[in-house]
Formats: sequence, C-alpha cells, structure tokens
Amino acid sequence: MRHRSSSRRVADAVRFYELLGRIEERVGGCRRLAECDGRMDWPKRGVYFFFEEGEERQRSGAGRRVVRIGTHGLKRDSKTTLWHRLRQHRGNAGNGGGNHRASIFRHLVGASLAGRGDCPRPPSWGVDDTGSRLGLTREAVNAAERDLEQRVSRVIGRMPFLWLSVPGAPGPESVRGRIERGAIVLLSNSATPAADQASANWLGAHCDRPAVCASGLWNSRYLATFYDPRFLDEIEALIRAWR
Repeated sequence: MRHRSSSRRVADAVRFYELLGRIEERVGGCRRLAECDGRMDWPKRGVYFFFEEGEERQRSGAGRRVVRIGTHGLKRDSKTTLWHRLRQHRGNAGNGGGNHRASIFRHLVGASLAGRGDCPRPPSWGVDDTGSRLGLTREAVNAAERDLEQRVSRVIGRMPFLWLSVPGAPGPESVRGRIERGAIVLLSNSATPAADQASANWLGAHCDRPAVCASGLWNSRYLATFYDPRFLDEIEALIRAWR
C-alpha cells in the first residue's frame, strides 16, 4: 500500500462515489435489506456498500457517505454467496431477530445500541460458546438477546445499500478482497483524516470497539494501512463489464 496525500485522497474519494453513482444507475437505485429476499436478481459474488441516514459526505461531494463495506468468500473453497452474506446481516425476516455471531456488522451495531443506552446489553452478547462460558442454555441466551437482535435488524434493515457484481474464485487475494480493503482504507478516518467524517450523532460512536469509533465505519479490519488506488480501476472495469 502507498501513502496518499490528503488532496489525493479526497480526489480518490470523489472518484469512488462517482463510481458508486454509476452502480446505482446500473441496479436501479439503492435497496434496503428489510425489503430484500433471495428471490431477487443477486449476482453470485460481489461487494456491498451501506449508507446510513444522517451520515453525509463533506469534502467528497454531496449525498450520503458509505458507512460499511463488505464482501464474502475470502476463504479458499468458500461456498458463500453475496445474498447469503446479506441475509446474515439482515436477520430473520419472520420474527425480526438474527444472529450477531454470524455477522460482525450485527455485533457492532448491537454493541453501539446498548452503549447508547437504547437497551441493556445481554451478558452473552459477543460471547461464543455461551453454554460453557456463562452456564446458560441456548433458550436462555436467545431470550436474553432477542430484544437487541430485533433492534439491530431494524437499524440495518433500513440502511440503503448498493452492490457490485465481482465474479471470481474465493480466496483472500480475490478481486473482491482487494476492493473491500481498498475502499475501507480510503474511507476510514483512523490513520489519516478521511474526506468524509462521521457526524456528531453517529451511532457507531457508542461502539465498544475503538477501531469503529475512530474510523467512522462499521468495519474493524484494514483501518490503519495505506491503500492502493488501483482498486478504483478494478471497480470501473467491473462496471463496464457488468451485464
């Protein structure tokens, strides 16, 4: 990764959002997870970009800023699809619950809601293998976490998002991985001041993960490294090739 000056970083952010504008035109506008299901025309593999009400761009132009970037299939031989990953973030359509242990996005939003005082944080939140660690039954864990899981589903479910079809074999060095890493570092405020910072009222400021608070993103990886702007060329090439 190469260091980028502040002015160059802003210019790259401007280009990034211009590319997202082209994606938005291509897919017919942002969607919201609460309104999505697996019968929609999702590409098998891709990268997604979430926005959030009240989080606006500043130096890179007008409009909402991206608050979460993610992908899937970064482990070799992974069988996951784009919709499978989005569904984990959405939670259960039937009862509005979900499983934050299968989605770091859900985990972070839940921790922030509890940190802001919206509801108590269950002792089991974020704890794996709760049966042996806390001496609780699965039924007791589900009951204690139900309210917070449902709150998380409502928050994430109403966030607008876009997605980019990125075909290719699974693996850590996939094009999806490069785009995810590049976009996170470009938009993060943790290493170098970002073009667009979080608002004073951003929910993520109440997270118990310092990386989230510092970065202004619902991401906790790739936040303190320099980015290679060539990932923007890869996005542009994929948009051109998207059928």
